[in-house]
Amino acid sequence: MDCLRTGGSGIGMILCCNPQAQYLAHKSEIDAAVARVLQKGRYILGEEVRAFETEFASYIGATHAIGVASGTEALHLALVACGIGRGDEVITVSHTAVATVSAIEMAGATPVLVDIEPDFFTLDPRKLNAALTSRTKAIIPVHLYGQPVDIESVMEFAQQHGLRVVEDCAQAHGAKYGGQRIGSFGDVACFSFYPTKNLGAIGDGGMVVTSDPELAERAQLLREYGWSNRYVSQITGWNSRLDELQAAILRVKLPYLDADNAARARHAHRYNDAFSAFGLTPPRLRSDAEHVYHLYVIRVAQRDKLQAFLKSRDIGALIHYPVPVHLQPAYCDRMSRNNDLRETERAAREVLSLPIYPELSEAELLKVIGEIQTFQEANND
Repeated sequence: MDCLRTGGSGIGMILCCNPQAQYLAHKSEIDAAVARVLQKGRYILGEEVRAFETEFASYIGATHAIGVASGTEALHLALVACGIGRGDEVITVSHTAVATVSAIEMAGATPVLVDIEPDFFTLDPRKLNAALTSRTKAIIPVHLYGQPVDIESVMEFAQQHGLRVVEDCAQAHGAKYGGQRIGSFGDVACFSFYPTKNLGAIGDGGMVVTSDPELAERAQLLREYGWSNRYVSQITGWNSRLDELQAAILRVKLPYLDADNAARARHAHRYNDAFSAFGLTPPRLRSDAEHVYHLYVIRVAQRDKLQAFLKSRDIGALIHYPVPVHLQPAYCDRMSRNNDLRETERAAREVLSLPIYPELSEAELLKVIGEIQTFQEANND
């Protein structure tokens, strides 16, 4: 493994994620798309948004897609479209971006948090029954890091108990379960186009995806003041619109998404092979699922020490997520009904996200592997 130490000299800071590299990879097409929008003079909910909605729905395997302002807003509007509100409970996980829980509270509902499967970092379906009450109305399974939830078990439980399923796909663009795209299983699915996502805009953006025409119509009303005709609100709504510039940029990137995800998988497999050779356990893959490696996450007992070591070697490694939602100051006083969340809390102490993005170079990949090998050898003596 000594060859892995090569490639370290002359390399600048290696970022955990690098949206600028994605822009530069498609610069001429993106610049042309931006110029097209600017020249047309229609900047909100125009033909670029409509075209992207059609293209993205087709890619996921759904019939409707509604562009909104962010992934958080997608979750919020999806819950409201499903009739979720005050007095209702929504089951989800604490090991997630806080946006998942924030959106539940924005809808007026109460989050009920369950533990994760330790091998996959996603919602443990075996914990759902203990969280169920007469007030439970929905489940939000979070397809975290690009790894699909055991969505088959979640859907079976939801159907048995008459619950809505709102898929949080913010980190799983293009992932599959049983050959079917994530985002096409639940009543509705929500995507984020934050710049670091596998399909990222150059700014905020989100999408609500569904094959239910009633949910689609309601979400479309909710994103713009409840208007079916301009200036006349049929229902109470919000201002949550995907703009034309972001839609045009995302239309450029969408045809490259599968190839970009394949590049992420190749990088992940290189990490897997190397780390297995010197004692680090690579991420587990769920059977019959296709991981898209939004993040490449390892478990390390000396996580903070390794992160500091990598930083000293100009390698950016981040923690997703350092504090579970149920332990954060803004939410801990409202989380008294938690189940046992020991796996969530253990993950928060151990997980570390290593650099991964399609444009990561061979030299950069080798430097990351080599420096981690150096750390392991120094700390396993």
